Parts: sequence; C-alpha cells; structure tokens
Amino acid sequence: MAAVALFHSVLGLRPGIEDAAERLRAAGHDVHVVDYYGGGLAFDDYEPAMAHAEEVGFPALMGRALEEVRDLPDGFVPAGFSNGAAMAQYVAGSRPVAGALMFAGAIDPQYLGVGWPQGAPAQIHTTVDDPWRDEGIDAAVAAIEAAGGTVEVFDYPGSGHLFADPSLPAEYQPAEAELLWERVLAFLDRIGR
Repeated sequence: MAAVALFHSVLGLRPGIEDAAERLRAAGHDVHVVDYYGGGLAFDDYEPAMAHAEEVGFPALMGRALEEVRDLPDGFVPAGFSNGAAMAQYVAGSRPVAGALMFAGAIDPQYLGVGWPQGAPAQIHTTVDDPWRDEGIDAAVAAIEAAGGTVEVFDYPGSGHLFADPSLPAEYQPAEAELLWERVLAFLDRIGR
C-alpha cells in the first residue's frame, strides 16, 4: 500500500479532509494529513481563507508544506485539494515521490520553482465548469509528460470546486466524488506495488 501526504485546500483543515484521509486509510493506505497552516485552522468561506493565505504568503506556505513531510520516507504520494494541489506539486518536485494526486486543479509549474520528478505518474481531477479552473492544468500536464510521467486528467460534469468534500454541501457532487475515489484507489494500487 502507499504512503500518502494529504494537503488541505485554502479552506484549511475542514472535516472533508479527514473524510478523505479515512477513506484512504480504510483502503489500507498510510495517510499523513498535512496542516501547512498550523493549529488546525479552518475557514467556511473562500474570501477570508484566501486573505489568510495571501497574508502568510505562498512561498512560506510551500516551505511549511515541505517541512511537514520531512520525516516521510522517499516514495510517498503527495495529494492535495485546490491550493493543496499546488502544495502537492511543489512537494513532488522537491522530494522523491512515487506519484501525485491533484484534486480541483493544478498550477503552472513555473510558479513553483521546481520541475516534475522524472517518470512520476499523476492524476488530476476537476469539474468542467469549476469557476477556478484555468490553463494551469494544461501547463502541469505538459510538464509531467515532458518529464516522462504519465498523467490522467479526469473531467467531471458540474461546477463544484471541492466537489469531493461532503462538508461543503453547495459544492459536493456525490456521484462524481465516488468515481474520483474509485480512480484514486486504482492509481494508488498500481503505484503501491
């Protein structure tokens, strides 16, 4: 089974992150929930969450994300939601990993200052009408493929940004979330062998 470092979204350590961790643990994976805000901070709305992230600064948050996984053995899988997907990408470019999972987006690697690890596979999961979806996904895909990695991009119907988070009823899409987890577990089974 795989060791997974799970990065929260800009909303922090909401209940949906622990739900995701428990789902992965139930499938036999070792999950380390990364609190790169510190202190279990969580937000209910995006505006104050984004203000907090901007106040701390994204370089500082990336440094914290990397520091939080320092004790994990090489070959783990960084996985993250939205802003946490960018943290997962940054960690993947900074540590030897088995692969990476990005939910609700991916970022153009030029903004991270690290490349993609040679040959590492990835999955990206987003909804087609996510209001925050942008060309960062295409840039991430190009970087992964240029490094010899395989990448699966899954586009789900709907507009939920954090569509796999049951603690956000305005965004949660149960059917799409179940399909996401089915695909994620298959990915982890493939790379965990």
